[in-house]
Amino acid sequence: MSLYIEARIRADLDDLWARTQEPDQHRRWDLRFGEIDYLPCAEGEPQRFRYATRVLPFLTVAGTGVSAGEKRRPDGTRTSALRFASPHPLSLLEEGSGYWRYVPAEDGDGVRFLTGYDYRPRWGRFGEIADRLVFRPVMGWATAWSFDRLRLWLERGVTPERALAHAVAECVVRLLCVAAAVLFVPVVALAVAASVLVLPPLPTTPAARRCLRKPPVRAREPRVLSGLGPLTKAGGRYS
Repeated sequence: MSLYIEARIRADLDDLWARTQEPDQHRRWDLRFGEIDYLPCAEGEPQRFRYATRVLPFLTVAGTGVSAGEKRRPDGTRTSALRFASPHPLSLLEEGSGYWRYVPAEDGDGVRFLTGYDYRPRWGRFGEIADRLVFRPVMGWATAWSFDRLRLWLERGVTPERALAHAVAECVVRLLCVAAAVLFVPVVALAVAASVLVLPPLPTTPAARRCLRKPPVRAREPRVLSGLGPLTKAGGRYS
């Protein structure tokens, strides 16, 4: 089942495009990537890139991909599509594809920024089970959380670094509240824990729950994605 995330971002379309298409801006807000760098390519060819994610303090998983975009479309929308793959044997994600769509809101209030993507896990049957139970839900949450982090940056001027600090601080405060209840008022500890889970985050704290996680209508892949073609593997590397 492919992943779908959508956020309403009340910002200028050009600003949103820049924050998502420029690698040095993209990696600041997207929790899924620690590094994103463009690779050399000939003029007129799709843009190739390298990405990396630190899975553990001592383990970084890297991969490569190719992307193309349509910055000017007759209907006023914009589209970016990509294919990506990782040859790293410890990467559960082997290869996949996805797209971003930038759709000006019908009421003129901001932009519907949405993504749809899917991938093939490695490690056979074990990888399929691990992906379905753990990895795919985590990827969906991380994408939505990152989209809301981007929204806060564009709408409120809360930088991605500040947004992360807000999220960590709020998480610590909530855990301390539960710990205090367990230590001093055990009889209400369960109620306090439930409240911590239910209460919405502060307005300046990113939250995945603010994003739409199911497409309002059947979503179709953009035509620009089919034009990229599949990545080929040779010598243990994708190109």
